Amino acid sequence: MKNLKNYILSAAVLVAFMSCSSDDDNPVANNVTLEFNNTFGATPIVLGDATSASATVNTSDEGQTHHFEEVKYVISNIRLIKADGTEIPYNVNDLDNGATVINHALPETLNYVMSDIPVGDYSEIRFGLGVKSELNTLDEASFPNFYASAGENDTEMHWEWGTGYRFTKIEGFYGSNNDVLSIHSGSTVEGEEGSYTQGVDAYRDITLTLPTNATVGNSAPTIVINADFDYLLSGQSHTITLGESNATPSIHTAVEMTKFVENIGGNGTTDTTGMFSIQSVEN
Repeated sequence: MKNLKNYILSAAVLVAFMSCSSDDDNPVANNVTLEFNNTFGATPIVLGDATSASATVNTSDEGQTHHFEEVKYVISNIRLIKADGTEIPYNVNDLDNGATVINHALPETLNYVMSDIPVGDYSEIRFGLGVKSELNTLDEASFPNFYASAGENDTEMHWEWGTGYRFTKIEGFYGSNNDVLSIHSGSTVEGEEGSYTQGVDAYRDITLTLPTNATVGNSAPTIVINADFDYLLSGQSHTITLGESNATPSIHTAVEMTKFVENIGGNGTTDTTGMFSIQSVEN
Protein backbone atom coordinates (compact mmCIF):
# COMPACT_ATOMS: atom_id res chain seq x y z
CA MET A 1 0.00 0.00 0.00
CA LYS A 2 2.85 2.38 0.85
CA ASN A 3 4.46 1.70 -2.52
CA LEU A 4 1.13 2.33 -4.26
CA LYS A 5 0.76 5.69 -2.50
CA ASN A 6 4.29 6.66 -3.50
CA TYR A 7 3.56 5.67 -7.09
CA ILE A 8 0.36 7.74 -7.19
CA LEU A 9 2.16 10.74 -5.66
CA SER A 10 5.02 10.46 -8.16
CA ALA A 11 2.59 10.19 -11.06
CA ALA A 12 0.72 13.30 -9.87
CA VAL A 13 3.96 15.29 -9.58
CA LEU A 14 4.99 14.15 -13.06
CA VAL A 15 1.64 15.20 -14.57
CA ALA A 16 1.85 18.59 -12.86
CA PHE A 17 5.41 19.05 -14.10
CA MET A 18 4.43 18.09 -17.64
CA SER A 19 1.48 20.47 -17.48
CA CYS A 20 3.69 23.35 -16.34
CA SER A 21 6.27 22.52 -18.98
CA SER A 22 3.57 22.42 -21.62
CA ASP A 23 2.29 25.86 -20.56
CA ASP A 24 5.81 27.30 -20.63
CA ASP A 25 6.48 25.83 -24.08
CA ASN A 26 3.23 27.18 -25.50
CA PRO A 27 2.66 30.76 -24.32
CA VAL A 28 -0.55 32.52 -25.23
CA ALA A 29 1.06 35.98 -25.41
CA ASN A 30 4.41 37.74 -25.39
CA ASN A 31 5.96 41.18 -25.76
CA VAL A 32 6.57 43.10 -28.98
CA THR A 33 9.09 45.95 -28.95
CA LEU A 34 8.91 48.89 -31.34
CA GLU A 35 12.36 50.38 -31.85
CA PHE A 36 12.44 53.83 -33.47
CA ASN A 37 15.48 55.05 -35.43
CA ASN A 38 15.50 58.73 -36.40
CA THR A 39 17.62 59.53 -39.43
CA PHE A 40 18.33 61.84 -42.34
CA GLY A 41 18.20 59.28 -45.12
CA ALA A 42 20.48 56.47 -43.97
CA THR A 43 22.40 58.66 -41.50
CA PRO A 44 21.43 58.55 -37.80
CA ILE A 45 20.51 61.97 -36.41
CA VAL A 46 22.90 63.55 -33.94
CA LEU A 47 21.42 66.59 -32.20
CA GLY A 48 23.35 69.80 -31.66
CA ASP A 49 23.10 73.52 -31.01
CA ALA A 50 23.72 76.26 -33.56
CA THR A 51 27.51 75.94 -33.42
CA SER A 52 27.74 72.17 -33.00
CA ALA A 53 30.46 70.46 -35.02
CA SER A 54 29.00 66.98 -34.40
CA ALA A 55 25.32 67.52 -35.29
CA THR A 56 24.08 65.69 -38.38
CA VAL A 57 23.59 68.23 -41.18
CA ASN A 58 21.05 67.46 -43.89
CA THR A 59 20.53 69.16 -47.25
CA SER A 60 16.99 69.40 -48.64
CA ASP A 61 15.96 68.97 -52.28
CA GLU A 62 16.05 72.77 -52.51
CA GLY A 63 19.66 72.80 -51.34
CA GLN A 64 18.89 74.18 -47.89
CA THR A 65 21.05 72.86 -45.03
CA HIS A 66 19.51 72.17 -41.63
CA HIS A 67 20.18 70.30 -38.42
CA PHE A 68 18.15 69.58 -35.30
CA GLU A 69 18.57 70.39 -31.62
CA GLU A 70 15.35 68.68 -30.54
CA VAL A 71 13.18 65.94 -32.07
CA LYS A 72 10.01 64.68 -30.38
CA TYR A 73 6.83 63.05 -31.64
CA VAL A 74 3.82 61.18 -30.26
CA ILE A 75 2.99 57.60 -31.23
CA SER A 76 -0.45 56.21 -30.27
CA ASN A 77 -3.36 54.04 -31.46
CA ILE A 78 -1.08 51.06 -32.24
CA ARG A 79 -2.55 48.04 -34.03
CA LEU A 80 -0.83 44.86 -35.17
CA ILE A 81 -2.29 43.01 -38.15
CA LYS A 82 -2.05 39.23 -38.35
CA ALA A 83 -1.23 37.47 -41.61
CA ASP A 84 -4.92 36.44 -41.86
CA GLY A 85 -6.05 40.08 -41.59
CA THR A 86 -7.09 40.02 -37.92
CA GLU A 87 -6.37 43.38 -36.27
CA ILE A 88 -5.06 43.36 -32.69
CA PRO A 89 -5.46 46.81 -31.09
CA TYR A 90 -3.09 47.80 -28.30
CA ASN A 91 -4.78 50.00 -25.67
CA VAL A 92 -5.99 52.26 -28.46
CA ASN A 93 -8.27 54.29 -26.19
CA ASP A 94 -5.84 54.48 -23.28
CA LEU A 95 -3.06 57.06 -23.65
CA ASP A 96 -1.46 55.98 -20.37
CA ASN A 97 -0.86 52.43 -21.60
CA GLY A 98 -1.00 52.76 -25.39
CA ALA A 99 0.82 55.98 -26.31
CA THR A 100 4.31 57.37 -25.91
CA VAL A 101 6.46 60.41 -26.65
CA ILE A 102 9.53 59.54 -28.72
CA ASN A 103 12.28 61.92 -27.58
CA HIS A 104 15.48 61.56 -29.57
CA ALA A 105 17.51 63.01 -26.69
CA LEU A 106 16.36 60.21 -24.35
CA PRO A 107 17.46 56.80 -25.72
CA GLU A 108 15.13 54.95 -23.34
CA THR A 109 12.10 56.42 -25.18
CA LEU A 110 13.21 55.00 -28.54
CA ASN A 111 12.14 51.47 -27.53
CA TYR A 112 8.45 51.00 -26.76
CA VAL A 113 7.48 47.62 -25.29
CA MET A 114 3.96 46.33 -25.87
CA SER A 115 3.00 43.57 -23.45
CA ASP A 116 0.60 40.63 -23.72
CA ILE A 117 0.39 40.55 -27.51
CA PRO A 118 -1.48 37.36 -28.55
CA VAL A 119 0.54 34.58 -30.16
CA GLY A 120 0.54 34.71 -33.94
CA ASP A 121 2.26 35.82 -37.11
CA TYR A 122 1.93 39.56 -37.78
CA SER A 123 2.44 41.01 -41.25
CA GLU A 124 1.55 44.70 -40.77
CA ILE A 125 1.59 47.44 -38.17
CA ARG A 126 -0.58 50.53 -37.95
CA PHE A 127 -0.08 53.41 -35.56
CA GLY A 128 -0.95 57.05 -35.19
CA LEU A 129 1.45 59.96 -35.50
CA GLY A 130 -0.22 62.18 -32.94
CA VAL A 131 -3.43 61.63 -30.97
CA LYS A 132 -6.79 60.88 -32.58
CA SER A 133 -9.36 63.63 -32.18
CA GLU A 134 -11.60 61.91 -29.62
CA LEU A 135 -8.68 61.63 -27.16
CA ASN A 136 -6.89 64.87 -28.02
CA THR A 137 -7.68 66.89 -24.93
CA LEU A 138 -5.36 67.67 -22.05
CA ASP A 139 -7.19 65.23 -19.79
CA GLU A 140 -5.11 64.88 -16.64
CA ALA A 141 -7.85 62.97 -14.82
CA SER A 142 -8.28 60.18 -17.39
CA PHE A 143 -4.65 59.79 -18.48
CA PRO A 144 -2.43 61.23 -15.73
CA ASN A 145 0.72 59.37 -16.78
CA PHE A 146 0.66 60.41 -20.42
CA TYR A 147 -0.41 63.93 -19.45
CA ALA A 148 2.60 64.19 -17.15
CA SER A 149 5.11 62.66 -19.56
CA ALA A 150 3.93 64.90 -22.40
CA GLY A 151 4.01 68.00 -20.25
CA GLU A 152 7.33 67.73 -18.46
CA ASN A 153 9.72 70.64 -18.98
CA ASP A 154 12.03 68.51 -21.13
CA THR A 155 9.14 67.40 -23.32
CA GLU A 156 6.61 70.25 -23.54
CA MET A 157 4.13 68.49 -25.81
CA HIS A 158 1.14 70.50 -24.53
CA TRP A 159 -0.16 73.41 -26.58
CA GLU A 160 -0.07 76.57 -24.51
CA TRP A 161 -3.75 77.26 -25.06
CA GLY A 162 -4.69 73.88 -23.61
CA THR A 163 -6.85 72.38 -26.37
CA GLY A 164 -4.70 69.34 -27.06
CA TYR A 165 -1.25 67.86 -27.50
CA ARG A 166 1.57 68.76 -29.80
CA PHE A 167 2.10 65.82 -32.12
CA THR A 168 5.60 66.76 -33.24
CA LYS A 169 8.13 69.23 -31.87
CA ILE A 170 11.21 69.90 -33.98
CA GLU A 171 13.75 72.55 -33.08
CA GLY A 172 16.97 73.33 -34.89
CA PHE A 173 18.75 75.62 -37.31
CA TYR A 174 18.91 76.13 -41.06
CA GLY A 175 20.89 77.95 -43.71
CA SER A 176 24.39 79.38 -43.67
CA ASN A 177 23.54 81.75 -40.80
CA ASN A 178 21.99 79.02 -38.62
CA ASP A 179 18.63 80.74 -38.49
CA VAL A 180 16.23 79.25 -35.95
CA LEU A 181 14.02 76.38 -37.12
CA SER A 182 11.05 75.65 -34.84
CA ILE A 183 8.27 73.47 -36.24
CA HIS A 184 5.41 72.24 -34.06
CA SER A 185 2.41 70.33 -35.38
CA GLY A 186 -0.91 69.30 -33.90
CA SER A 187 -4.62 69.41 -34.55
CA THR A 188 -6.42 72.73 -34.30
CA VAL A 189 -9.91 73.66 -33.14
CA GLU A 190 -12.29 76.41 -34.11
CA GLY A 191 -14.95 78.30 -32.18
CA GLU A 192 -15.28 79.25 -28.54
CA GLU A 193 -14.31 77.30 -25.43
CA GLY A 194 -17.03 74.79 -24.65
CA SER A 195 -18.19 74.60 -28.26
CA TYR A 196 -15.02 73.82 -30.17
CA THR A 197 -15.19 72.13 -33.56
CA GLN A 198 -12.41 70.36 -35.42
CA GLY A 199 -10.15 72.63 -37.42
CA VAL A 200 -7.10 71.06 -39.04
CA ASP A 201 -6.81 67.36 -38.17
CA ALA A 202 -3.04 66.80 -37.95
CA TYR A 203 -3.37 63.19 -36.75
CA ARG A 204 -2.09 60.69 -39.30
CA ASP A 205 -2.61 56.93 -39.43
CA ILE A 206 0.54 55.13 -40.56
CA THR A 207 0.35 51.66 -42.18
CA LEU A 208 3.54 49.66 -42.74
CA THR A 209 3.95 46.21 -44.23
CA LEU A 210 6.55 44.07 -42.48
CA PRO A 211 9.24 42.54 -44.74
CA THR A 212 9.12 39.40 -42.56
CA ASN A 213 6.30 38.33 -40.29
CA ALA A 214 6.78 39.21 -36.63
CA THR A 215 6.19 35.89 -34.89
CA VAL A 216 4.88 36.20 -31.35
CA GLY A 217 5.15 33.03 -29.31
CA ASN A 218 8.22 31.69 -27.57
CA SER A 219 10.04 34.70 -29.01
CA ALA A 220 9.31 38.36 -28.33
CA PRO A 221 10.00 40.14 -31.62
CA THR A 222 11.39 43.63 -32.17
CA ILE A 223 10.08 45.71 -35.06
CA VAL A 224 12.64 48.34 -36.05
CA ILE A 225 10.92 51.43 -37.51
CA ASN A 226 12.89 54.10 -39.34
CA ALA A 227 11.72 57.74 -39.25
CA ASP A 228 13.50 59.61 -42.05
CA PHE A 229 13.37 63.34 -41.28
CA ASP A 230 14.67 64.18 -44.74
CA TYR A 231 10.94 63.99 -45.53
CA LEU A 232 10.28 67.08 -43.39
CA LEU A 233 11.35 69.39 -46.22
CA SER A 234 11.58 66.91 -49.09
CA GLY A 235 8.53 64.68 -48.69
CA GLN A 236 6.27 62.94 -51.17
CA SER A 237 3.65 65.69 -50.85
CA HIS A 238 5.62 68.94 -50.69
CA THR A 239 9.07 70.39 -51.33
CA ILE A 240 9.53 73.09 -48.71
CA THR A 241 11.98 75.98 -48.46
CA LEU A 242 12.28 77.37 -44.95
CA GLY A 243 11.91 81.10 -44.48
CA GLU A 244 10.14 83.77 -42.48
CA SER A 245 6.68 82.40 -43.30
CA ASN A 246 7.16 78.85 -42.01
CA ALA A 247 10.26 78.36 -39.86
CA THR A 248 8.85 79.31 -36.46
CA PRO A 249 5.54 78.28 -34.88
CA SER A 250 4.54 81.81 -33.88
CA ILE A 251 3.88 82.63 -37.53
CA HIS A 252 2.69 79.25 -38.77
CA THR A 253 -0.57 79.15 -40.64
CA ALA A 254 -2.71 76.03 -40.78
CA VAL A 255 -1.87 75.75 -44.47
CA GLU A 256 1.89 75.87 -43.85
CA MET A 257 1.68 73.43 -40.91
CA THR A 258 -0.30 70.95 -43.01
CA LYS A 259 2.55 70.77 -45.53
CA PHE A 260 4.94 69.52 -42.84
CA VAL A 261 2.27 67.13 -41.48
CA GLU A 262 1.67 65.60 -44.91
CA ASN A 263 5.40 65.21 -45.56
CA ILE A 264 6.20 63.29 -42.38
CA GLY A 265 2.81 61.64 -41.74
CA GLY A 266 1.39 61.22 -45.22
CA ASN A 267 -1.73 62.76 -46.74
CA GLY A 268 -4.01 60.03 -45.36
CA THR A 269 -5.08 58.75 -48.79
CA THR A 270 -2.40 58.05 -51.40
CA ASP A 271 0.42 58.23 -48.83
CA THR A 272 -0.09 56.33 -45.57
CA THR A 273 3.57 55.90 -44.67
CA GLY A 274 5.00 59.42 -44.60
CA MET A 275 8.56 59.36 -43.27
CA PHE A 276 8.20 55.91 -41.70
CA SER A 277 9.44 52.56 -43.00
CA ILE A 278 10.33 49.17 -41.55
CA GLN A 279 14.05 48.66 -41.20
CA SER A 280 13.87 45.09 -39.93
CA VAL A 281 11.96 42.50 -37.92
CA GLU A 282 13.97 40.64 -35.29
CA ASN A 283 12.22 37.48 -34.17
